[in-house]
Amino acid sequence: MTDTIAAAATSEDTLDELQSWLDENWDPDLTVAQWWELLGLSGWAAPTLPTNAYGKGLARSVGVQVQKAISAYGALGAPAGLGLLLAAPTIADHGTQEQIDTMVRDIVTGQKAWCQLFSEPGAGSDLAGLTCKAVRDGDEWIVTGQKVWTSLGQTADIGMLIARTAPDLPKHQGITYFGIDMVQPGIEVRPLREMTGHAMFNETFLDEARVPHANIIGDLNNGWAVANSTLGHERAGLGAGGGSGGAGAATPGTIAGHLEKRAGDFAPAPKASKTAAPTADAKPAKKQNDAGSAAMLVGMAKHYGCIDDPTVRQGLAQLYTLGEIGRYSAERSKAARAAGRDIPGIGNISKLGMSNIMRLQRDLGLQIVGPAGMLHAYEPGDQKVLNEVTGNPFLTAVTTTALYAQAPPIYGGTDQIQRNIIGERVLGLPKEPGDTKNVPFSELPKNA
Repeated sequence: MTDTIAAAATSEDTLDELQSWLDENWDPDLTVAQWWELLGLSGWAAPTLPTNAYGKGLARSVGVQVQKAISAYGALGAPAGLGLLLAAPTIADHGTQEQIDTMVRDIVTGQKAWCQLFSEPGAGSDLAGLTCKAVRDGDEWIVTGQKVWTSLGQTADIGMLIARTAPDLPKHQGITYFGIDMVQPGIEVRPLREMTGHAMFNETFLDEARVPHANIIGDLNNGWAVANSTLGHERAGLGAGGGSGGAGAATPGTIAGHLEKRAGDFAPAPKASKTAAPTADAKPAKKQNDAGSAAMLVGMAKHYGCIDDPTVRQGLAQLYTLGEIGRYSAERSKAARAAGRDIPGIGNISKLGMSNIMRLQRDLGLQIVGPAGMLHAYEPGDQKVLNEVTGNPFLTAVTTTALYAQAPPIYGGTDQIQRNIIGERVLGLPKEPGDTKNVPFSELPKNA
């Protein structure tokens, strides 16, 4: 039996098992917290995690199918956010079983929401140059510094923090990875309003914030290795073909206030069968995957009468092709891992592919809608008015993509950093001159 046939058989059996479980357990009158506890402890919230970390050890492609099947059933999906995407797999990789039993459990059951405290004003692309420091104080560490681009920090209970704990070691050493309580007097989160009108990102100020020594994930002063694990999961999740369909509409954690609300109020309408590709007159989805974006733009091109334009058709074909390449790359990576192998640089390649897809979506979408691309609803109340004026509820999806497309080539590691990693670590090209890796961080020139 080939790997492909075996994977298909596993997927079919898994989805049959999920269907039976949903028939027995889904109840829209449960609270969000009650439903997420059932989903999380059963392994269906994060099926790609190991079995000792509240998962089922499934491949990523099967995990995406599970998410979509839960959504198609009409049940509330797993707790969305960086906890499930980044923190849980990182803790499963590097944490103790006790940390898994507490931190990961709270993630898969939606009890705690997480954010990422990595980048700093002076340490973005050169993340190892971070200056946020943590000083030991008995069984705690006192943290002082500033972080930036903290996604969803305003609703996070816990942060994935990397801080410098040994400045006399070289800069890639002396860094420690913590899980820090975001709700404490020493932490202030300030929103950064984007040109899309949203404020998903924040800047975070830490002024003698405290974190228990027991919350170190991995080894003391070995946080760089743990952070790279997180970044690997991030690039795989954000990259082309990573897939994220079916995530829950409710927000996890104690701050958003969704846990005690009725689960059915956040659940999607069940799908009796596979739906047709969306048209320009269809209700816009909250999030489109690569194939869905191509299908949406096909409908837009028909709506605006440019579907026969050869450059538009070429762009649509290219967008679909890039999405398929990303999907196949994800499948190749899954098959390699199942065989105990790895594809060097595949996460970085996928991240670059996602950036290319976003830029193409931006340019192609604006080309299709023409002058209407200058209209955008920056506030929620403006959306209805814009839809009525233009007669096209998908227009905001196009303009939002156009405004947002500048971000993916930056967050999660810039395109330039991805190319550097591929060049140096995969292709074996020469590294930048200098010996900064062996010089104590405290002796490095500023920004070196």
